[in-house]
Amino acid sequence: MKHLLRVCLLPLIAVLGWEQAVAQGKPSALPNRPDALVSRFYEQVVARHPLGMPYGADMKVFAPYLSKALRHRLNVSEACFADWHRQNPDRNLKPPSLLLEDGLFSGPSEEAEPKAFHIERTEPGKDGSSRVTVRLTWEDPFNKPYIWYVAAVVVPENGRLVVDDVIYVKHMGGDAGSRLSEALSSGCNGARWVGEGPEPR
Repeated sequence: MKHLLRVCLLPLIAVLGWEQAVAQGKPSALPNRPDALVSRFYEQVVARHPLGMPYGADMKVFAPYLSKALRHRLNVSEACFADWHRQNPDRNLKPPSLLLEDGLFSGPSEEAEPKAFHIERTEPGKDGSSRVTVRLTWEDPFNKPYIWYVAAVVVPENGRLVVDDVIYVKHMGGDAGSRLSEALSSGCNGARWVGEGPEPR
């Protein structure tokens, strides 16, 4: 009887252990080169097309690739989004697009659903970080391909590499546009929604 109980509990223990590793962001099989890590990350972005804040199964997939700081920013932004809903109970009002419609890791509008990606280059920083430029493509049978670029900022953390930010690159020449970290705090004062106007009372 004890043997049968152990056999039945082993799969459950294995699943719980895996979920805990994902929740702690410490998977054992992530690549140790910035370009390889970003390639694996964007394989998931192209496959899943996460719109707005990643939840549930999407968050379990993306969390191991993200730094603690970026996961914290996502959590604070999610709390700010909840505060927006508290302040705006009318369901006809449209919340900020970043939180629902934009691709956090790829860009707004049609940039939210890339069909393909290619790692263009990796630039090491003096502080141990790396900037990995990614070409993203969207196309359909009726239009010529639309191409744009992002750059994933990769940093070392607890002996492994993680994505700490995403830069929405203006031009392939390297002109930096806005950053995901900035977009996540737009309209927010910490976990409180303050919008563009005066702070609510």
